[in-house]
Amino acid sequence: MKRRISLALVAAMMLAMFAGCGNSQKPAETTNGATDGATVGATTEAAANTDVTIKVAAIETAYGSQCWKDVCDAFTDVTGIKVELTTNKNLEDEIGPAMQGGEFPDVIHLATGRPAGLTEQFIKDNNIAEITDVLSMTVPGEDKKVSEKIAGGFTETSLTNPYGDGKTYLAPMFYGPCGLFYNAGLFEEKGWTVPTTWDEMWELGEKAKAEGIYLFTYPTAGYFDTFLYALMYTVGGPEFFDKATRYEEGIWDTEEAKTCFEIIGKLASYTNPITPAQANNQDFTQNQQLVLDNKALFMPNGTWIVGEMAQAPRAEGFKWGMTALPTVKEGGDRYSYCWFEQAWIPAGAENVDAAKQFIAFLYSDTACEIFANATNDKGEPTPAIQPVLGIADMLQGDNKLFYSIYDNGAKSAMGNFAAFQAIPGVEVASVFFDPINSLVSGELTVEQWLENIKPVSDQMRANLK
Repeated sequence: MKRRISLALVAAMMLAMFAGCGNSQKPAETTNGATDGATVGATTEAAANTDVTIKVAAIETAYGSQCWKDVCDAFTDVTGIKVELTTNKNLEDEIGPAMQGGEFPDVIHLATGRPAGLTEQFIKDNNIAEITDVLSMTVPGEDKKVSEKIAGGFTETSLTNPYGDGKTYLAPMFYGPCGLFYNAGLFEEKGWTVPTTWDEMWELGEKAKAEGIYLFTYPTAGYFDTFLYALMYTVGGPEFFDKATRYEEGIWDTEEAKTCFEIIGKLASYTNPITPAQANNQDFTQNQQLVLDNKALFMPNGTWIVGEMAQAPRAEGFKWGMTALPTVKEGGDRYSYCWFEQAWIPAGAENVDAAKQFIAFLYSDTACEIFANATNDKGEPTPAIQPVLGIADMLQGDNKLFYSIYDNGAKSAMGNFAAFQAIPGVEVASVFFDPINSLVSGELTVEQWLENIKPVSDQMRANLK
């Protein structure tokens, strides 16, 4: 699962941690102001010729930790810079105590969107170092610049440029198209066609209901983020998405917003009713199992689902399938959200220059191949795919299917809700994603949800970074 941590523990940790971090008036800047290749090259050589050891902290997920060990070793072989690596499934707990004392890793691989919100907190407090100059660096051991390796669009979103100032603060990592996952074998058996419009989706919902199968489920409410983002693109295109995710005044009274929530409301009525009770960090795989057992047709998820459920039982003839969201009108654009993780440098890091070299190396052919061939602790393939040009050539099997979604007509949706100054008791997840549980259980209506969003959205807009 892409997000797990105790909110209660983190709340206590954050109060202590960020009181010590301090808060500046603008995004953190580093002493390395290099922006051209020559200067960066000089920095590279200097870093490589000094006895430097950097600390790298990486979240251990389905990809395992061995790939990180191998990449760190390869980086040392190329640059001479040593790496002290920390990996942990609960990375926030592992690195939190030291950060409370002012000791920061030089590089942290920890995505936004986790319940702990550690990365978001660093963003809000302007405690992440700018890494725009990394894009002009030459990848260690190669002759190409980082900007020539990273696929288009990944350094132009709010996930990497959170302040809207044209500068990059977070490096894009391990990406995967997200969409609606289903049992392709069941569709073949029943002779059903995967819907391309929402009207077709509702028709399929009735057919499935007649056979005792629900149309929809979701692992946890947190997984509704990629669904909502892609839906906003589908309904109103990038313009509506940009306005909604920056909380534009009156945006939730528009026809596009109403259409989004009408679709969500109708989908809730077709959702397996057991879903909310199992939509938590302990039981989320039981909701995923509903699809494997043909008790629900579709669920929003990402490419990691294959490895995560590799040992789970499944219906006879099960085959993974994945599709973009249906369109509102026939012939409209279909979108699949592109979710990716991030690596970043804390503003308080001790070895910023060497840390930038490490981040640049993450896009090398060597690192990409190591990540693409990652396995978990059971020896099962769990490829971690870097957002670099030509990466599909390294893929096989299900992943070749998943990563070809953008070659088959779907458009990529990227970005998320804009960062805002901390507001007590207000978080994006609690406003825009968590209420889906209450909607499915019947404790909340679509109209109530929208009305609840409006005043909080106004607060978020007033406190935009």
